[in-house]
Amino acid sequence: MEQQNREHILVCLSASPSNAHIIETAAKMAKAFDAHFTALYVSTPDAGNMSAEDKDRLQRNIALSEHFGATVTTVYGDDVSFQIGEFARLSRVTKVVLGRSSIKRRPFGNKPLTDRLTAIAPDIEIHIIPDHAAETKYPRSFKSMTHNIVPDWKSVLITLGIIAAATGIATLFSYLGISEASIVTVYVLSVLLTAVFTQNYLCGAVSAIASVLVYNLLFVEPRFSLRVNEAGTYVTFVVMLIASLVTSALANRLQYTAKQSIQAAYRTKVLFDADRLLQQQTDCDELLATMAQQLVKLMDRDVVVYSVDGQSKVFRTDNSDGKDFDPETAMRLLQSADRESEADGTVYRTMSVFDRKYGAVGVRVDDKPLESLEKSIFQSVVGECALAIDNIHSREEKEQAALNARQEQMRGNMLRAISHDLRTPLTSIAGNADCLLNTYDKLDDETRKQLFSDIYDDAMWLYSLVENLLSVTRLDSHVEPNFTGELADELIDEAIRHVHRRSNEYAVVKDAPDKPLLVRVDTKLILQVLVNLIDNAIKYTPKGSKIVVSAKKVDNGVEFSVADNGKGIADEEKEKVFEMFYTGNNAVADSRRSLGLGLALCKSIVAAHGGSMTVSDNQPHGAVFSFVLPQG
Repeated sequence: MEQQNREHILVCLSASPSNAHIIETAAKMAKAFDAHFTALYVSTPDAGNMSAEDKDRLQRNIALSEHFGATVTTVYGDDVSFQIGEFARLSRVTKVVLGRSSIKRRPFGNKPLTDRLTAIAPDIEIHIIPDHAAETKYPRSFKSMTHNIVPDWKSVLITLGIIAAATGIATLFSYLGISEASIVTVYVLSVLLTAVFTQNYLCGAVSAIASVLVYNLLFVEPRFSLRVNEAGTYVTFVVMLIASLVTSALANRLQYTAKQSIQAAYRTKVLFDADRLLQQQTDCDELLATMAQQLVKLMDRDVVVYSVDGQSKVFRTDNSDGKDFDPETAMRLLQSADRESEADGTVYRTMSVFDRKYGAVGVRVDDKPLESLEKSIFQSVVGECALAIDNIHSREEKEQAALNARQEQMRGNMLRAISHDLRTPLTSIAGNADCLLNTYDKLDDETRKQLFSDIYDDAMWLYSLVENLLSVTRLDSHVEPNFTGELADELIDEAIRHVHRRSNEYAVVKDAPDKPLLVRVDTKLILQVLVNLIDNAIKYTPKGSKIVVSAKKVDNGVEFSVADNGKGIADEEKEKVFEMFYTGNNAVADSRRSLGLGLALCKSIVAAHGGSMTVSDNQPHGAVFSFVLPQG
């Protein structure tokens, strides 16, 4: 509610020397009212007639308004009062600040600017600031007064050709007996065509006057004379001249409006494309390249992008002069608190969000300074790019934070599981050892042998647990595997030798082809995978079960598999068995609770080798764990 009731002050920009005083006064008002501050420049068809001095003064006034914190906006049109009034109404402006020279009464009884603004936006307060431009005229150069008035030879030839063509058509109409009104229409049309094809005020005016004279000379009695016998013909001449001049003026205005509309449509399209493309990018380098390419399209100027570490990339236009950029200004800007600077014909702006700077962008201006609209586009695109980069960094930070949280949760779960599951074997080892120490002579050989066997079983379970933990730590530390060439059947033989000694109670067999299969693996890690899979088959199947460890060649490498003929794994659990700390519902043969690290570790090791791991049903019953490794 407070934002809706906040004041909004609008100051009008111009090339007048006194406009700086108007801007300063409006800025003080904005500060006093704590209001939004906007500076509006209305670009008319005569804007192109300004001298270099006027253009420079206008740019200084624009820079001054930006210095005071104003949002600079440019609109296009030939009716200044309408453009100001409509902008103020649509932007919810509450106060408009004008100089006294802007409100004087216009020729031919036209209402002053204040009256027209009041009619368009009656709810807006208008503040008149005295300025010396009301009494003092600042000089304008001859070039600015004659620009777009003195035609070039091409425009002259086009004008003469159109008048000649119109005269030829009018002569044909006269020969065919067509009415004089149609002949007048032909000449009015010639004036319109002249305005369209020459885009020059003088050509349009000369075409209008020449059309009247030629019409009088060739088609009004007495012919071949400028005399007129009938008084009504003068009225025809006056109406024809006025219609021709008005038509020419309207055609020039429409051309200007159409040109500005095309430019605005093109810039709007490129801005929308820039916004869409920037939002789609997920890589900072591609994001910067997209931003620079869109700036080149929008502004037709060379662009350079600097990263915070001083690296740069230049994007040039098709007609670029190839001039190099100076990186020192950009580096000084990145190290300072400023957001924009200009040096050596280049405007630099930082890509920053709050106090975070991600680089700087430079646009070559040389002797063609940025217009207010170009500057707004430049700031908008660079700001949008900075936000996109900030979003990428924020997303990466969130992903890293989530990863850290998952790792921390995994560590916590691991510590809880270890602390819980280590108690049973350690208590058993301590109890059995204490029993042997204190009652060794009283025990028979069979009991002593059973106690020693229990101690060994518990110790081997702890050894297997420690090996899995060390492998998890190694993978979590992103240590690169130490790849070497190994034969598949030798890996299987070594894994079977490392399996729990209770494997003699099971039928563990190897099924490998006679032809040697070479794989490139980290031997210790892959042995850990095979040992875990065989040990799992032993733990989850009854005594006497058959366990087959095999290797065979497939299209994308060598497939290892461990198959058992136990109860198998339910379909709903097949995806979960590879999750960390998942133990499932199957009962362990020795009733010792599993920690749930083995299969998750196996899958991680295989993935680090560029392979994949799956579980499937064995026929007629049981489970098959398989993984594929690239062939060496």
